[in-house]
Amino acid sequence: MARGLNKAMLIGHLGNDPEMRVTASGQSVVNFTVATNESFRDNNGNMQERTEWHRIVAWGKLAEICNQYLKKGRQVYVEGRLQTRSWDDNKTGEKKYTTEIICSDMQMLGSGRDQGGQGYDSNPSFQQPIAQKNSFRDDTPDQSGGLSETEKDDLPF
Repeated sequence: MARGLNKAMLIGHLGNDPEMRVTASGQSVVNFTVATNESFRDNNGNMQERTEWHRIVAWGKLAEICNQYLKKGRQVYVEGRLQTRSWDDNKTGEKKYTTEIICSDMQMLGSGRDQGGQGYDSNPSFQQPIAQKNSFRDDTPDQSGGLSETEKDDLPF
């Protein structure tokens, strides 16, 4: 049975310089925005352009690399997963939400010279290592032929 897919892939330009901080536990985290553009024709046949802004979050070594090499205006490829989080606004007491892309892979596009950078020509790709987890799943084939009727009734779909 398919488990689902949560994957986002973007190519766009940074809207701001990355902002890095270190958590209390010593973990590096960086935040930045990426703009993507979409061209389309409106009802009158005129070309229009729409810009979408995406919040990006990177952790660990990838965060440090993003902070070191990415600058506002730089074209970048970002891959990751969507995550929505919520918090209570201290001023209004309202619950607020934001959706972010948790970055697992980043590649700088275009030449560093074109971006007013440090003159580097390479376009390295940086991938966040996937943490190894202990698996407690039993991979032994099910001898009963699948889910029981009780288990099927517990599925939400």
